[in-house]
Amino acid sequence: MKERSSEFFKYIQEKICTALEEIDGSRFHQDFWEREGGGGGRTRVLTNGKVFEKAGVNFSSVHGELPEALTKRMGIDTPGSFYATGTSLVLHPHNPHVPTIHANFRYFEKGETWWFGGGTDLTPYYPQQEDAVHFHKTLKEACDRHDLDYYPKFKKWCDDYFTIRHRNEMRGIGGIFFDYLKGDKEQLFAFVQDCAEAFLPSYLPIVEKRKEAPFSEKQRHFQLLRRGRYVEFNLVYDRGTLFGLETKGRIESILMSLPAVACWDYDYKPEPDSDEAKAMACFQPKDWLQE
Repeated sequence: MKERSSEFFKYIQEKICTALEEIDGSRFHQDFWEREGGGGGRTRVLTNGKVFEKAGVNFSSVHGELPEALTKRMGIDTPGSFYATGTSLVLHPHNPHVPTIHANFRYFEKGETWWFGGGTDLTPYYPQQEDAVHFHKTLKEACDRHDLDYYPKFKKWCDDYFTIRHRNEMRGIGGIFFDYLKGDKEQLFAFVQDCAEAFLPSYLPIVEKRKEAPFSEKQRHFQLLRRGRYVEFNLVYDRGTLFGLETKGRIESILMSLPAVACWDYDYKPEPDSDEAKAMACFQPKDWLQE
């Protein structure tokens, strides 16, 4: 499974990058890197493209000794050798009407212990009902092919996980999130593959629809404020960021998820009944498919 999952994650990185280059018209810069302690990866970053201000798609396959602090957090009895592989990405568009998006899919193994994890979540600046429905419907279809309980379970997990707890708000409109999935290894691997393959059809139609929409300086400023919230979540709560830092991963690849530009206004409050106020109201758990 280590080899098969690694090969799939390399393949899905290639497929996603090719599709993003086609829609943006720009090329990714590629870095191969080695991890101190074992393994390495392939990081691809696109900056100042026509559609994406910053886009990062990372593949990694790393191994070595698992730090004791992480073994306790993961519920593993003893430190020791581990293996982890996966693909992760974050796309930050220029246009405030195009959502930022995150996805990652991964496999972890230590001795007889193993699991899959992953998911994807959408972070629009000005949420659109039809976009949210399309995104969640595409993910639900991928989940339903494997277990009808997956989508409601993993959607709730996503809502809970991607909450900026110190602000009591979600960073976006959710998606699906799962971790520590164990059971039938082949069935779970097939599920993870289907979720990864659903990424492009869940997102690219939204990009195509919104990328040419006109926007104002006010809307751009609100985008930068919301990006600030994105940074807060990734640096304070994100498991992948913490895992990478604590296992001596490559810093540039770990922090590729951060936007090129963000801002923080002191005590920001949107004007009542403004588009910004309506957007902020969307960043709470919601059943988008029931609207």
